[in-house]
Amino acid sequence: MQLQAIQQFLETPFDGFQVEVDAARERADIILNRAPLNVISMGQRDQLRQVFEVLDAHPHVRVIVLRAAGEHFSSGGDIKGFLEASPEHVSKLAWNVAAPVRCEKPVIAANRGYTFGVGFELSLACDFRIASETTRYALPEQNLGQIPGSGGSARLQKIIGVARTKHMVMRAKRISGEQAYDWGIATECVADAELESTVDALVDELRRFSPLAQRTAKRLINDNEDAPLSVAIEMEGHCYSRLRSSHDFKEGVEAFHSKRPAVFRGE
Repeated sequence: MQLQAIQQFLETPFDGFQVEVDAARERADIILNRAPLNVISMGQRDQLRQVFEVLDAHPHVRVIVLRAAGEHFSSGGDIKGFLEASPEHVSKLAWNVAAPVRCEKPVIAANRGYTFGVGFELSLACDFRIASETTRYALPEQNLGQIPGSGGSARLQKIIGVARTKHMVMRAKRISGEQAYDWGIATECVADAELESTVDALVDELRRFSPLAQRTAKRLINDNEDAPLSVAIEMEGHCYSRLRSSHDFKEGVEAFHSKRPAVFRGE
């Protein structure tokens, strides 16, 4: 996809969110913006997937941030939309929500306030979750006679185990950002006023590294999640071997010995 076509696509109106690209900082922000609770519609999920795919191809974007306007990240999905959606449409929900996982670039979720249902599921699909002290995570679908339908319970179980996942899913329990950090769900938990600056610092930190090494690490870790230890170690060795012949590795070694900042090209 050519840059002009990417820019034209990102300038079109989206349902319940907007996109901002800061080429100078190599950063793109996807901003949920449907006041007051940033409810996520069925059609919005399709558009979010498309935007993640387009930003992944954007040559001037190194890091993607998923955040929200207002005091709440998202109270969840549009309940009426579930009842009106066709079975075929519903079957695509998990694929759409998994778009951050498929991105080769790092994806950060900035969470504050209500982060419920699909809002939580989208955040779980990101690489890093920065929570503020106001954050409340929940998968409340049991209150509707349902279960999470976009990977929420499955991803959560990988992170916090069976007992805690049952506590959250089967009892529809909310947990704080601080508790999520203690359980390993959140990468960091910070004061509400520090959320944006913490995310900014993480973006700049990730930009310092080789794009090629970042892509390789993300895919390796994701692919090895269910692999036996021996297979995971073998795959890590193959990836390490491939990176040894890259320009970025050569540059990194030379910069280290020269005591200067490395200039990585992603190749």
